Amino acid sequence: MDTMTPSATSARRSLDEDLNRAGFYPLLVADVVHDALDERTPLSHLVHLETHFDRNEVHRHITVLVLTEDMLVVTHVDDQQLDEAGQQVMAQISTESVPVSQISSVVLSYVYVQPQDYQPSDLARELTLSIAWSGGQRVDMGPAGCADPQCDADHGYTGTIVQDDIVIRVSAEADGPQAVQNAKAFARALRKVNTAPPYPSRSADMPASRQRLGGRLARNHHQR
Repeated sequence: MDTMTPSATSARRSLDEDLNRAGFYPLLVADVVHDALDERTPLSHLVHLETHFDRNEVHRHITVLVLTEDMLVVTHVDDQQLDEAGQQVMAQISTESVPVSQISSVVLSYVYVQPQDYQPSDLARELTLSIAWSGGQRVDMGPAGCADPQCDADHGYTGTIVQDDIVIRVSAEADGPQAVQNAKAFARALRKVNTAPPYPSRSADMPASRQRLGGRLARNHHQR
């Protein structure tokens, strides 16, 4: 487990500050996230709060991504009103710990306005981060058509296959320009860890005699 070095303390404090800034049950979310980290030190994190309006109800949910040297911890929290007055509220929380070695794809999609006038200092209007690790695929289907507007023949269906486990869309207009930059920085950190050489196994530094002894002991224990 990681020790609480000054850098680790600073990283945890930065994470807590962003959770407090989001204002979505910050103490509860922080406790759940830190518990899921199992004392690992965050290298980078991304906090994304979304609000949806459904008639007279307001629905919010937060997604927190925390990257460590060997793990991506994904926490998602929804709340739900149990009565019309909103006095009774329930929070639903899920966490998933994904080994970095299992992440198969990190995709960033950008939206820029007036690209003909682009300057290196211009920021993206939107950024979508897609991360895949389970190998699952989503199929988006729809009726197929043709270029003839008068054609009413049945052309079957067409679709696209999308592989992703989590998708986060950040907009400068809705979330602020800094949120877009934070998402970009998190994706950069995730790519760096995901493409880094694997850590050498402990057995690689162990004398051959100890490796053989350990192997015999393991086999004997297994046979009992």
